[in-house]
Amino acid sequence: MRTVQRWDGRSEDGRPGAVRSAPSNKLSEAERAQVLAIANEPAYASLAPHQIVPQLADKGVYVASESTFYRVLKAAGQQHDRGRARRPSRRVVTTHRADGPNQVWCWDITWLPTTVKGQFYYWYMMTDIYSRKLVANEVHASESAELAARLLVNGCLREGLAGRPLVLHSDNGAAMKGSTMLAAMQNLGVMPSFSRPRVSNDNAYAESLFRTAKYCPLWPEKPFDTLADARVWVQRFVQWYNEAHRHSGIKYVTPAQRHRGEAPTLLRNRIAVYEAARHRQPQRWSGEIRNWTLPD
Repeated sequence: MRTVQRWDGRSEDGRPGAVRSAPSNKLSEAERAQVLAIANEPAYASLAPHQIVPQLADKGVYVASESTFYRVLKAAGQQHDRGRARRPSRRVVTTHRADGPNQVWCWDITWLPTTVKGQFYYWYMMTDIYSRKLVANEVHASESAELAARLLVNGCLREGLAGRPLVLHSDNGAAMKGSTMLAAMQNLGVMPSFSRPRVSNDNAYAESLFRTAKYCPLWPEKPFDTLADARVWVQRFVQWYNEAHRHSGIKYVTPAQRHRGEAPTLLRNRIAVYEAARHRQPQRWSGEIRNWTLPD
């Protein structure tokens, strides 16, 4: 009776041990080889699939979904953190909200190693939390509120923020709360915002950016010999981060594209690429295409 029930209304053998035909949406060997070849290209070798697929979509190319990339890499023994990246940790973000560029910035200072033991250079950084763009950067041999104030003035001038409201978030370091820095914010009409006491991850955007810098392929293998070397490297990183890095928090567009307002057009183009791919091979899709909507 059970045998009859297994066969009832079926076009193929429904028994557990039956030999069945391969699913229609399964990749061919050539397609799997193509996925591996793309993932191991020099341009993508240090990127995870969730970085690779959006970049291909921006070029009008659809090969496979992120999950398919992950499965193929796992089957090939390559499912691991790629490049110098480590597994990210979840952090609490600031309570401020921005629905456009140049409304809320955050800033911080990190150490850059030198060839002299115990000596460091200091990277001053300000980033826009809406677009994730690095809007102001300087490297100095010391840490002070005076240098931070000068960075803020230069950043506001570069972004044309005269007379426009801006919130500047930071932790509670000495340079952040120095009288010169506070006076500069008051003169520019910038509203200060500080992390809660004894809460180490209240400035998560800045900390996340520094982590990206120190684990990206551009990070030098040796410490910096001179202050000029450190400044050249920071400018090189800023150019890469703003113009080439696909940021996971903004649907894998670059911070500069988001800052300039180009993201909506790029994401609409990705939707068109995915729709065309589903039209060519509908058997490969079990539902809707990926959500490329990026709300303000």
